[in-house]
Amino acid sequence: MSEPLHGTPGNGALSLVPKADGKQSGKDFKTDQEVRWCPGCGDYAILAAVQTFLPELGLRRENICFVSGIGCSSRFPYYMNTYGFHSIHGRAPAIATGLAASRPDLSVWVVTGDGDALSIGGNHLIHALRRNVNLKILLFNNRIYGLTKGQYSPTSEVGKVTKSTPMGSLDAPFNPISLAIGAEGTFVARTIDSDRKHLQSVLRAAAQHQGTALVEIYQNCNIFNDGAFDPLKDPEVRDDVTVRLEHGEPIVFGADRGKALRRSASGGFEVVRTADVDASEIVVHDARDPDPSLAFALSRLDSPAFEHTPIGVFRQVERPSYDEQLRAQLDEAAEREGPGDLAALLGGGDTWRIDA
Repeated sequence: MSEPLHGTPGNGALSLVPKADGKQSGKDFKTDQEVRWCPGCGDYAILAAVQTFLPELGLRRENICFVSGIGCSSRFPYYMNTYGFHSIHGRAPAIATGLAASRPDLSVWVVTGDGDALSIGGNHLIHALRRNVNLKILLFNNRIYGLTKGQYSPTSEVGKVTKSTPMGSLDAPFNPISLAIGAEGTFVARTIDSDRKHLQSVLRAAAQHQGTALVEIYQNCNIFNDGAFDPLKDPEVRDDVTVRLEHGEPIVFGADRGKALRRSASGGFEVVRTADVDASEIVVHDARDPDPSLAFALSRLDSPAFEHTPIGVFRQVERPSYDEQLRAQLDEAAEREGPGDLAALLGGGDTWRIDA
């Protein structure tokens, strides 16, 4: 059996977050606000999964915060009975960074979409990942701008016909998983809105991770991009096109587990029939490998036709988080220089002098 990818409650990222006084249920995390997305939107499924998962963590609701940007997904904080911040377009990771760095007693979550995170917010996203701030980023990817009524997004496929690309998109799309791994993200995963069991297992691992965790969630927009992920949901074909990644396990998939991955001569992967290769040739998934090349190569398996799409945790490695290093620097400075007096500093002379 493979080694679990998440720690035990109370460890790692959650060690400084106060615990709830009693047992919680999903109802405790629902607000009195009417949930207002288009009927059939995948956001409903993600909201329900998060609300029923959070009680497992046993944290005080007052010490959980959801920060969002702009977009359909960014309504999320209104529907979570926790603290929340509906911020500005693309800037949710920056605001969440300040919150996580200054309040180690909080569990901080970012909810964003493919347009919000990867267009105007791309800079903030990659630097949050690079710094390894202790926050969890849920990136709802529906490959379209839904709130503004159907323009192409940074993850829309080449040739996508939309209101803003009537002759088809010319842009090569981002692969969010590749982008996150390239930015040295320490926890990078993908899941699907309609697979609650898998979605919650990934959320569980992300919550326990010390540092930035990015979870890409394939989310259906049934109004402007309906059916974008049907091959991954159709019982007839999903097992043949979905590669489920499990740490420490051989990468074998297919309805009858008749397909496997092995290294190709070019250094990437090739799909082979399980019966045609020796077990030693099959790639064993190692999410904890410090070298990101395996995880990156796995992220490139997708094709526009979704011939093979990996889901699960691509990478989970340990690296000191930005906020814990920041606190250590502040403690060192206070020990060396003594406690500061902000009021005296601000109320002092017109100029400040800093001696080397």
